[in-house]
Amino acid sequence: MTDEPVPTRPPLPETRSAATYPGLRDKVVLVTGGATGIGADIVRAFAGQGAQVAFLDIQDGPAAGLVGELAGAAHTPVFLPCDLTDLVALQAAIAAVGDSLGPVSVLVNNAADDTRHAIHEVTPEMWDHALAINLRPQFFAAQAVAPMMRGLGGGAIINLSSIAWRIGVEGLVVYGSAKSGVLGLTRALARALGPDNIRVNAVEPGAVMTDRQRALWYPTPESVAAMVERQTLRHALLGSDIARAVLFLASDDARMITRQSLVVDAGMI
Repeated sequence: MTDEPVPTRPPLPETRSAATYPGLRDKVVLVTGGATGIGADIVRAFAGQGAQVAFLDIQDGPAAGLVGELAGAAHTPVFLPCDLTDLVALQAAIAAVGDSLGPVSVLVNNAADDTRHAIHEVTPEMWDHALAINLRPQFFAAQAVAPMMRGLGGGAIINLSSIAWRIGVEGLVVYGSAKSGVLGLTRALARALGPDNIRVNAVEPGAVMTDRQRALWYPTPESVAAMVERQTLRHALLGSDIARAVLFLASDDARMITRQSLVVDAGMI
């Protein structure tokens, strides 16, 4: 896809500036699925705050491009290739981040796969694979960083869910089930890790106009405009909007917020 402007109304004034969180500077932040889409915008956002960002992904080319794009940041992001369905590899990658950058202070469980399937097409293998990407790594990544955060005296974990489970998007039965499970996981982890001052929250994005979504589901200006018209706020939802919500939940400004889920969907109707 090209980067032509998304056809919608002019941006709101507040989208031209973003908050700065001094407490995030130099913090070690780990983002899963950070090479493209929302994940890449989250990497950009934390790098812009002066954080030390490491991100995991299986897409080497886009990852290298993102690292090159952000080479001028206070800390150039570090890319570690990792298949999150391989839990041994995931644990090793997280340990490598701790060894090279220091203890992880913020974990963003972003990686996901929203491939659509008709109900009659879903096999047990497809079900297991979808959960192995969309839910299982979120727990095991949290498990791996929890001792680091405990040693730091606290930390923040942000899990990416989706409004797909709320509205029942066609073809996303397995994905929606996993994303619903993310909220249960978030609340359970928050309860378990709260005594260590580790906050756990979730973000539920709406129809974010990433390159992937535009290529698959919103390929024309008319299709984008039709989705925007379903929203209470009639402006295209971008990855940077999700990233700003993640920044807030990771920041000291959210120090007493945990076990919550923040819906960022422009008020989809």
